[in-house]
Formats: sequence, structure tokens, C-alpha cells
Amino acid sequence: MKRPLFVLLLAVFVVSSTLDAQQPQRKSSRSTTTKPKSSAKIQNITDCPIQGIGGDPNLNRRKNIRSDKKKATLRSIQWMKGRGNPPKEDCKAGDPTRKRLRQLGEGQKITVVAWALAARAEGEESCNCGLATAANTDNHIVLVDPTSTNATLKSDEDDSETAEFTPRTRLDHPNFTQNKLQSLIDPQWKPGQRPQKGKLLVRVTGLLMFDSEHFCRKALTRFNNWEIHPVLKMEYCLPGKTCRAKSDANWRSLDK
Repeated sequence: MKRPLFVLLLAVFVVSSTLDAQQPQRKSSRSTTTKPKSSAKIQNITDCPIQGIGGDPNLNRRKNIRSDKKKATLRSIQWMKGRGNPPKEDCKAGDPTRKRLRQLGEGQKITVVAWALAARAEGEESCNCGLATAANTDNHIVLVDPTSTNATLKSDEDDSETAEFTPRTRLDHPNFTQNKLQSLIDPQWKPGQRPQKGKLLVRVTGLLMFDSEHFCRKALTRFNNWEIHPVLKMEYCLPGKTCRAKSDANWRSLDK
């Protein structure tokens, strides 16, 4: 009796296995997250999604804001220096949340008067989808206290704040370039040279942003990681003229 029962069970198992093998395989219901890769279709900044490719998409979105209609609040370099940092522990689990950073001031539209000591060309970044041409990359602007009478790049950069021209705002402000601004900072500078000297009094308007990437991983030479990023308006004061923070007299727009 035991042998016929065993044969019967074996036959059932074989038939069942055959039927299962003929059924289409089901896809896993678990979602998977893959890191986006650069695409040959992305030739300029208008092809690049606002979250960029790679890196922290929330930080990239902040960097890629193109315009803002809020009224700006006049602030100072010292006010920017007084912005606090998120807990360093936030970096262990990723980057600081933008909600925490908003509580510290991120997203405010501000206007700051400062000496601009340099406008530097930057390279490939995740926010710009890895594009590398001048039109598609940022410019890093070194800002220091306007009350400093002898400010130089060599002696004052470690006490500086940062502003950034971005390729997205450059679509509306074509003069937001290193060539345009650095030539005003140092009239003897030539494209391709490293900025080394000169200063220009500027009035910068843009959005306050905390650069969590540099805070967590890639420290820069400056006072802290709060930036005016992106710059939405740039004005400068010609040598020999008097320009005041609360007056429009003598300020000249970089757009003109």
C-alpha cells in the first residue's frame, strides 16, 4: 500500500512543478531605487531636470531655482556669519533635511552689500547633470565685509561668504558670468587666468542656501557654508562713486 501511495504523490509533484514552470514570473512588488545616470540627450542646462542627476536631489532643487518674486530683505555679511549649522550628526544618515535648514533661514530672499574679491569658474556638478562648459556651470563669488579697507583674496578668503551665479539664472541674466564680473573686479585679468587680486563693491540679491554637501564632505575655504545661491540680481559700484546699501544712487546693474 505504501508504494502505490508514494508513486501517486510523486506524480502529483511532477505535474505541479511543470505547471508552475509554465506560469509567467511575477515581478517583485518592492520598489527599487537606482541612481540616475547621465544621458547623451542632456546637452545643456535646459535639458537637465531640476533635481539634477546624482547627489542630493533636494539640495539640487535649491540650487536650480531660476527666479523668485518675494521682496528681498536687506542683510549684512555679519548676519550671514551668524547663521547656525545643523547638527553634524545629520551627515551620518545622509544630508541635513531642508526642513531643519528652513528653520535656520534657508530660502529667505536677501540683499547683501560686500566686497567681491573673485569670481571663479566651477566644474561638473550633480545639480547641472555633469555638464562642464562655462555656460552650464556655476561661478563661485568670494564676498567679504564691505567695512574692510584692505581686503585681499589671500588674506580674507577664509573669513568670506559665498554667492553663486548658476546656469539657470544665466538664461535670464546672460551677464552673470565669470568673464563679466571678474573683469570688473580686476581690469587686468584675462579669461583663463586664476583670479588673484582686485575688489569690487557689489550689492547682491538672491536666496539664502546652506551648502550641505560642503558642510558634510568637502570643506571649502570660507567662514561657513551659508551662501547666496542662486544670485538673482547683481549690482556694482564704480570706483570713485559712493554707493549705499539703502539707496539706489550710483549702483549699476550687471545686466546692463
